[in-house]
Amino acid sequence: MKKLLIANRGEIAIRIARAARDYGIASVAIYSDADANSLHVELADEAYGLGPGRPADTYLNIEKILDIARKSGADAVHPGYGFLSERSEFAQAVIDAGLIWVGPAPDVITALGDKVEARRIAAKVGAPLVKGSDGPLNSAAEAIAFAKQVGMPLAIKAAFGGGGRGMKVAWKLEEVGELFDSAVREAKEAFGRGECYAEQFLDKPRHIEAQVIADSHGNTVVLGTRDCSLQRRNQKLVEEAPAPFITEDQRACIHDAARAICVEAGYTGAGTVEFLLSNNGVISFLEVNTRLQVEHPVTEETTGVDIVIEQLRIADGLPLSVIKTPVPRGHAFEFRINAEDPGRGFLPTPGLVKRFRAPAGPGVRLDAGVETGSEIPGLYDSMMAKLIVTGARREEALIRARRALAEFQIEGVASVLPFHRAVLQERDFTGEDGFKVYTNWIETAFRGIEPAPRVDPVEGGFIRSFIEIDGKRHAIGLPGALFTGMAAPQSKSGAASPANPNGVSAPIPGTLQKWLVEDGAEVADGEAVALIEAMKMETRVHAPKAGRIKITSEPGTTVSLGAELATID
Repeated sequence: MKKLLIANRGEIAIRIARAARDYGIASVAIYSDADANSLHVELADEAYGLGPGRPADTYLNIEKILDIARKSGADAVHPGYGFLSERSEFAQAVIDAGLIWVGPAPDVITALGDKVEARRIAAKVGAPLVKGSDGPLNSAAEAIAFAKQVGMPLAIKAAFGGGGRGMKVAWKLEEVGELFDSAVREAKEAFGRGECYAEQFLDKPRHIEAQVIADSHGNTVVLGTRDCSLQRRNQKLVEEAPAPFITEDQRACIHDAARAICVEAGYTGAGTVEFLLSNNGVISFLEVNTRLQVEHPVTEETTGVDIVIEQLRIADGLPLSVIKTPVPRGHAFEFRINAEDPGRGFLPTPGLVKRFRAPAGPGVRLDAGVETGSEIPGLYDSMMAKLIVTGARREEALIRARRALAEFQIEGVASVLPFHRAVLQERDFTGEDGFKVYTNWIETAFRGIEPAPRVDPVEGGFIRSFIEIDGKRHAIGLPGALFTGMAAPQSKSGAASPANPNGVSAPIPGTLQKWLVEDGAEVADGEAVALIEAMKMETRVHAPKAGRIKITSEPGTTVSLGAELATID
């Protein structure tokens, strides 16, 4: 390959562009109108616009992406993670266009990307498994029937997704139907397909995974394990490598099962095999992610292997640069730096980053997708950056992580930095009395922190813009003073109004997805009445008081923070 199109955005697009430069090839970025001034656009060698619209119209539009590949002269495509990275039809379309696909073969993506088929492969090689539905469920009624059969709690998962999108955990039978419908909606928004299946959910499990790389010369190597148990809404927040506080027998079981699954499937490229580990030592296969993982840097830091470079080498037909599991060198943590307010239930907070001062020093790596002046759009996930901290031992890595997080400053949007600082003081996580974190520990055991102060966006400064010539981006810049007094374009409807004690207001900016109650219905104080989707996640809107609801905003409306959606009499 000589020129690589990166079919993604944000920090992962930057990570891949840097790997391309290290590998000696050119990179091509793509961007939606909402991302026109994003950092990944500037750091690639070339950039081409996808136009306006939601992800389905931009980063999920295969035809547009392949058209840009033709225009730019790219001869290879890297999908990153999320979006089209686990869509076999995209991989096939790339190959059919005569381009190099950086990833496993389309039929392997189909087999392992279908979580039900992946379970069958895992069972064939003897990997440990809990009970699951025999294929996707067709309706909420089928989900309820399956729940009655296997018992609670129950995990409902996107059959063709990953990364926690489209996953819900039902603890009571009466919530299974609603959560199934919600999982289907999230899966459609994130992956373009809504099929969901269900399986038994292990109570208080740890999330442990194995990083695998495999080439076309018959080499399949497990690079090591990671623990990713610190999660909110089934989305990881902190990861570390190697997975701590497990026995060598457990580590060997995970390594052996991960390798066997990938060999059986004919896997090539970088992939991750995920497992759950219950508090009584039961290991159960979870899924295979047929792509690069967000948390790959902790494995890179503890093995010395550049996983993205390995992906490019494999796609070029070269053998792996490492042919056996490396001995871990030290310990590494990754802290996802999301634009979310942990004091308000991790609500996403899109907006303008007024200050972004990153830490540095020994053992510190930052993979960032933003800088001071960047705007976080509400259309995509909330990740701004990843802080990776390494030490000779876990204890040293924890000390360095406290120092790095103390240095880190972000202003203008709420961030999860206060959560990360707080969790490093929690004995459940630091492990003096044993490792007691599990996948829903944040929701059930974490003491919590104070909400972040509200920050209003500011006007002025230097206006960065661009022009497109035949779809290719060319940057321009103008002083903000030139626009003083000009009306700013309106991008959202349902703007916030003065607080109404009887109003039902939007807790976050986003898209009003649906109403859970009918207009004129009697609602209880605190009852969930609507769903707002922002940054690929659904957030419930609750009634502030009991009474009769009068709905004033239609589903599909884009709303601002605090916008009045309904009133209650």
